[in-house]
Amino acid sequence: MSSVINLTSVSDIYSFFRLKSPVFHPLVAVIDFRLVKNFIEDYTRVSAGFYCLIFKDINNNNVKYGRKIVDFQDGSLICLAPNQVLEMEQEEDGNENLSGWGLFIHPDLLNGYSLSGKISSYSFFEYQANEALHLSGSEKEILSECVSNIEKELRTNIDLHSQAILVSLIEVLLNYCTRFYDRQFITRKSSNTDIVAKFERLLKDYLRSEVLKTEGLPSVQYFAGKVFLSAKYFSDLIKKETGKNAKELIQYQLIEYAKENLLTSDASVSEIAYNLGFEYPQYFSRLFKLKTGMTPLEFRNSFN
Repeated sequence: MSSVINLTSVSDIYSFFRLKSPVFHPLVAVIDFRLVKNFIEDYTRVSAGFYCLIFKDINNNNVKYGRKIVDFQDGSLICLAPNQVLEMEQEEDGNENLSGWGLFIHPDLLNGYSLSGKISSYSFFEYQANEALHLSGSEKEILSECVSNIEKELRTNIDLHSQAILVSLIEVLLNYCTRFYDRQFITRKSSNTDIVAKFERLLKDYLRSEVLKTEGLPSVQYFAGKVFLSAKYFSDLIKKETGKNAKELIQYQLIEYAKENLLTSDASVSEIAYNLGFEYPQYFSRLFKLKTGMTPLEFRNSFN
């Protein structure tokens, strides 16, 4: 396994792609991949200290993220938060057909703007490569126009309004990405429904097995791994399909199972809490009251 190349500043991206750095803006870069020639060595692993949005139409390179190959042949977009690792491999034909664009944004650009706090809500920055956004022709044009507008602003002389305009243009781009991901969730509804059904089966099996006692409370990460998705993508998918995120559904089923135990056994509340995987019975009681409006004992006594 090769060592990781760490890119700390946006200017580092030009050196990585073997391009001359233009004198535009120190915190934002737009790269036209048609200008990139034969820079990738086999198993190049890169970690950047900034946000990356990478779109490629057609190329002869495989890109891995989360140990999965990204197929960009139809045109796909992946988004990475700072300090995530991207692995790249070069195929025999080099970079002759490389096209697309990359947008690289240092977090410092957003300081003082609402997007600084909001950007973490764009959960697609934590999706895996196999959860890339596959764009239609019209969607490609819209995102390309957004990036073009950002690049035009970068070429404009910096003044008092430059940073605010750049941040606004970036937010528009991110909002379009959210819209297009929502569309992708809809167009993949059939496969998504299968994932939801599998999740529900796995959750019920978990709650009724010894795993609950040995591994503790079920987590979103556990079930996401079982269906080969990232926790963020999995939770967003569940939310789109059911109206509740994965954590909420886990808690709902946990409380339903707790109700069953309270009404069908003589076990104490503490025993039931431990059997359900809670390390502290007080946490179980607080969660139960939050979800039902009653303490576990009040619930049990209401049926006596």
